[in-house]
This record gives sequence, C-alpha cells and structure tokens, in this order.
Amino acid sequence: MTTEPTFNFTGAWVCVTGGTNGIGLAVAHAFNDAGAAVMITGTRPSVADYEHGEELEQFHYESMNMRDPASIDAVVDKLFAMDVLVNNAGANFPDGLDESTPEGFDAAIETNLLGGHRFIRGCEPLLKASEHPGGSAVINVASMSAFRPVPLVPGYGAAKAAVVQMTMQLGLAWATEEVRVNAIAPGLIETNMTRIMKDIPELEAAELAKVPMGRWGQPSDLVPMFLFLASPAAAFITGQTFNIDGGYSVG
Repeated sequence: MTTEPTFNFTGAWVCVTGGTNGIGLAVAHAFNDAGAAVMITGTRPSVADYEHGEELEQFHYESMNMRDPASIDAVVDKLFAMDVLVNNAGANFPDGLDESTPEGFDAAIETNLLGGHRFIRGCEPLLKASEHPGGSAVINVASMSAFRPVPLVPGYGAAKAAVVQMTMQLGLAWATEEVRVNAIAPGLIETNMTRIMKDIPELEAAELAKVPMGRWGQPSDLVPMFLFLASPAAAFITGQTFNIDGGYSVG
C-alpha cells in the first residue's frame, strides 16, 4: 500500500505558466488542492476560449504570449505577489514551423527559453520579497531532449538544454536571496504536445524502447516532485535538474 505525499500551501501565491493543459494543468490542480492561490497563463484571450473552460475557472487566468515581450511585461505589471513560479509554458513546432529552419529554430528558442527567462526576471522582485517558508521557488520544466537529440525538434531540444543551464545560473545567483531555482526534466509523458508520437507507431515504439519501465508517464507522475521542490522540505536544494523519466536517462 502506498501513501500519497501531502503538502500544505495555504496562503501561498503560485503561478503556473502554460497551465491550461497537460503537465501545467496537473500541477495547477495539485497546488490548488494544497490550498494555494493559483494563477495560470495560456495563449488564448480567456478561459472561455478553451473547450474545458469550466475546469479552468477555479484559477486566476492571464493570457500571455511567450514570444511577445510586451505581452509578458503586461502580465508582470499586474502581479502583486509570488511565492512559487512554475515556468512550464512551451511548445514544439511553434506556429507549425519546421524547427530545422532558421525561422523555426528561432521561434522554438523564443517560445521555450527566452520568454520564460524574461518572465522569471520580471517576477524577481516579488520572489525576493516572498516570505514563503523555506524560501520562494522557481521550478523550470526541462526535457529529456535537453540531454539526447530528438531530430524532429532541434530548436526545442536546444532551448531545453539552455533551461538546464539557466537553472544552474539562477540557482547560483539567487542562492543567498532565499529564492531557490530548480528544474524537472520529464521523460515520455502523455500530453497534447506528445500526441504526435502516438500517431506515428514506429516513432512511439522507438521512444518507448528507450524507457526501461516500458510505459508512458502521466502528468500525475510528475506532480509530487513539483510540490516537494516548492515546499520547505526542499529548502537546501537549488540549481538542480531532476529527471522523472521511467529510467529513460539511464536506459
């Protein structure tokens, strides 16, 4: 018999970028269930523009385009508190562009690295002013593509590799500021973004063959680590990237 870990985030202000589906939505639900006030961001004008908009109404929502600095800055200007920032927003093939082209590669870097960095730095004063027990927390979302090449998404992989380095750099820079910066690198997780693999049987089989546990992961497999890294239990952890991948990285 297993026991689910429990965390109490009552009174905490949490932001999950890209929180409308997949990993981000699962994480937003988890923090909300643990008592936090949760804000999510997405690319559409309002939650009413999502098919599951009713599910999203329990969160505060802000529209934010990770490739538009003005959009990012506008959201930052509305914020008044931040204890936990989950830097999750990202996408492969942004705007349907081929990432092997200069235009597609640049768009992937903007979407998965530069926008997130701009938002984190915009939130810096609030994170440093936080009185969250154990210090405020930034949790970046990296990827196994940061460590192994995935030919279909070279821009995405390069951006996620840079997210790992950004995590170390910010973790070092803010080590004495009571702001901890860590990252989670998911393995093969079943989400809308990875659905393309399930539509190509040979690609899915090749990727599953790299997972010693032999199965797809679910967003719920990642949630406990997000909660842990944001909690006082992780007060002495910063600058680290944690692989949650069913053994993919050691297979």
